Amino acid sequence: MIATTGQTARDFSIKTLAALRGAEAQCTRCPLFRAATQVVPGEGPARAPLMLVGEQPGDQEDLAGKPFVGPAGRILDRALAAAGIGRAEVFVTNAVKHFKHEMRGKRRLHKRPNAYEIERCRWWLVAERALVRPSAIVALGATAAHSVLGRATGIGKARGQAFPLADGIVAFVTIHPSYLLRIQDRADKEREYRGFVADLQRARQVLADRPAVRRMRRAVADVERVG
Repeated sequence: MIATTGQTARDFSIKTLAALRGAEAQCTRCPLFRAATQVVPGEGPARAPLMLVGEQPGDQEDLAGKPFVGPAGRILDRALAAAGIGRAEVFVTNAVKHFKHEMRGKRRLHKRPNAYEIERCRWWLVAERALVRPSAIVALGATAAHSVLGRATGIGKARGQAFPLADGIVAFVTIHPSYLLRIQDRADKEREYRGFVADLQRARQVLADRPAVRRMRRAVADVERVG
C-alpha cells in the first residue's frame, strides 16, 4: 500500500468542488501562477468513479481554463470511448494547475514541472481526491505518477500494475496522450495507442468490481484504526 500523504478528507475545510476552484484561483504556493493566464482546476462529476490526472495544462488549456481541451484531450476522448468509459463518469485534472512554459519567439512551449512545483501543487490534488472519492485513478505521464504515488516513477516499470493507495483508491500509471502526438511512425503510434486504451481498460475493470473496491477501502480503514 502506498501512503501518498498524511492528509485526509478531514483536514480540509473546503467542502465542494466549486469552493475548491475558488481557492485554487488564489493559489500562490509556487511561482508558476505568475506567468500563467489562469489556474486550470479539475473538471467532472462530484462523485466520479474514475479520476484521470494529467501533468499540467497546455497552452490551450491555460487560455480556456479547462483541462484536456487541446489535441491531447481529443486523443484522450477517443481512447476513453475505445475503452468503454464515458467521459461523463470521469473527473479530469492535472498534477500541476498552472501552465509552466518558456517563450520561443512568440510561442509558449511546455516546460516540465520540477519536483518542488509538483509537491507544492499536490495539496490541491489531495483535496480533489478527498472531495470526489474516486474508486480508481489513472496517472497520465511521469509528473502525474510522481504526484499520485508520492515518488518519482518510471512509466515503463509501473504500467500494468495496480497500486493500492492509503485512502483506498486504486491507481494505475500510463503515458500522457501528448506522447502519442510526438510519435511519427504510424505503426508505432498505433501500437502505443492500443497500449494506452488497454491501460484505461484496466482501470475500468476496477470500476466494474465495485465490491472489491469497497472491501479494499474497509481493509485500509481497519489498518488505519489499528495504527
